[in-house]
Amino acid sequence: MEKAKPIPKEDGLDNSLDVLREGYLYITNRAIGFQSDIFETRLLGERAICLRGEEAAKLFYDNDKFERKKAAPKRVLKTLFGEDGVQTLDGEEHQHRKAMFMSLMSREALHRMREITHKQWILAVKQWESQQEVEIYEEAQELLCRVACEWAGVPLPEDQVKEKTKWLAAMIEATAAIGITHMKGRNARSKAEKWIQNLVENVRKGEIHPSEDTTLYAFSWHRDLRDKLLDKEVAAVEILNILRPIVAVSIYVCFTALAVIQQPEERQKLNNSDEKLLKNFVQEVRRFYPFFPFAPARPIKDFTWNGYDFEKGVLTILDLYGTNHHPNLWDNPELFNPDRFNDWNGSPFNFIPQGGGDYHTGHRCAGEWITIEIMKESLDFMANKMRYEVPVQDVSFSFNDMPSLPHSHIVIQKVKPLFEK
Repeated sequence: MEKAKPIPKEDGLDNSLDVLREGYLYITNRAIGFQSDIFETRLLGERAICLRGEEAAKLFYDNDKFERKKAAPKRVLKTLFGEDGVQTLDGEEHQHRKAMFMSLMSREALHRMREITHKQWILAVKQWESQQEVEIYEEAQELLCRVACEWAGVPLPEDQVKEKTKWLAAMIEATAAIGITHMKGRNARSKAEKWIQNLVENVRKGEIHPSEDTTLYAFSWHRDLRDKLLDKEVAAVEILNILRPIVAVSIYVCFTALAVIQQPEERQKLNNSDEKLLKNFVQEVRRFYPFFPFAPARPIKDFTWNGYDFEKGVLTILDLYGTNHHPNLWDNPELFNPDRFNDWNGSPFNFIPQGGGDYHTGHRCAGEWITIEIMKESLDFMANKMRYEVPVQDVSFSFNDMPSLPHSHIVIQKVKPLFEK
């Protein structure tokens, strides 16, 4: 019997602080040091195997080998994902719940998302015209909170927009935070879940009547494999798993604004609002800039892969950012080049900013298509449908901030619409 290859091992009793210090580059830095796309370390008091690259992603998203149950840290469940949501499920239960999410992503629903986003950008730009300066990230959060709620059928009174935006944003920003920011995220999730639970109850009582093609309707009446309605608490978590990621696209919108400012030659190519060029640009934003750093899972059995032994239950982490920048997968990965997507092979394992694998049977983000539609519309406005000045500011970003953002959040001034009012 062939002897298993030793997995390169990082020294130290626990290296969790290094993850906070290095952020998105933690796995990549060690992969370069070990000259290996697999290594072992210790995180949060336990053994962990870290992976990057296309072949690693194929392994990681193999449902016969890995499960998500008890993989995500509690602090992430308490802020970002919520408990008992689709990200924590496996097997038939996961596929049944995921099918509900995918049913919301029809061609008609994507078209409606684009129309709603277009409408909200027009309203926002008109408002910005009277403001001395505009912070893109903050404004994008509110804009996308409006978009998310309208698309999902969630009532959002005007006097509650800022409050609900802050709740959803706090959940996103608390993912890897400690101290006050983390507690704000947990508090925001608690408030947001109660808000949505009340709406679910009102739908079931017949007191509000969302359209049947909306998220609020779908999850209020969704039945599990035992033909039982979801508990209102679980329904609320899943509805927030639509609202929160849409608001999180504000991070991408902010980085898109940065790319538009810093890449004038690429911006010039977008003058005719060509859909293919818009898509190439936003795909490169999603590949190039940091978004979600890692994804966790655990083996459901012992197995050997490429000569390396994996043991049941051992925490395994896939490097999303590092895979999107892997030099064996991308030519000059540290250059911003939308044209690379003209020849991209469409692999679900080498371009994984929102997870990899199959949408229906795996854990790839169901909302990836709506992310792209929102970003294309946002890019078209920032490149073609508004004029503005960019004051001197700090547009650098840190890889140890999770989520990472340009430090200034991108400030623009003297906004003028380039469309008929």
